[in-house]
Amino acid sequence: MGISPRGLTEEGLLRELRHLHVTRTETFLHASDEALANHTARTEELEREYLRRHPGRDVDPERLREGARRR
Repeated sequence: MGISPRGLTEEGLLRELRHLHVTRTETFLHASDEALANHTARTEELEREYLRRHPGRDVDPERLREGARRR
């Protein structure tokens, strides 16, 4: 299913992740069970690679529970 995430450049990894997130709703609503399973597996694979590369990724404080309470 595509290029191994470890083989992707940073730009390629982000491009793939963005594309999967854009196509998620259509896949979820209208694709076959097999296509949905493949989409889910590929998304998880790419997200794991992103987290491996960026273990201390920048978390927006507004996306945390405390930030939501302030809003």
